[in-house]
Amino acid sequence: MKIMCRNIRPLFNFEPETTSEEVEAAALQFVRKISGYNKPSKANEEAFNLAVQEVSLAAQKLLSSLVTNAEPRNREEEKEKAKARNAKRFGTA
Repeated sequence: MKIMCRNIRPLFNFEPETTSEEVEAAALQFVRKISGYNKPSKANEEAFNLAVQEVSLAAQKLLSSLVTNAEPRNREEEKEKAKARNAKRFGTA
């Protein structure tokens, strides 16, 4: 079974490089998705925050170890492509 978290965006091979804030935001979305919590209770807050940190570190390690011969993607171009796909999908301008 393949499930994709729609709010998590590709972070590899962009110009300018992916920031630590973008990696942390993706980690937060991932932990929210798998835990089922948007904001954890006080009892689960420490475990939740630790998971976000660990996922963020693992993601940063992955991104720094990947290699490609492809030209870096332009963030603005990718953003415009996404807007066009959404407009087509949802019928909005």
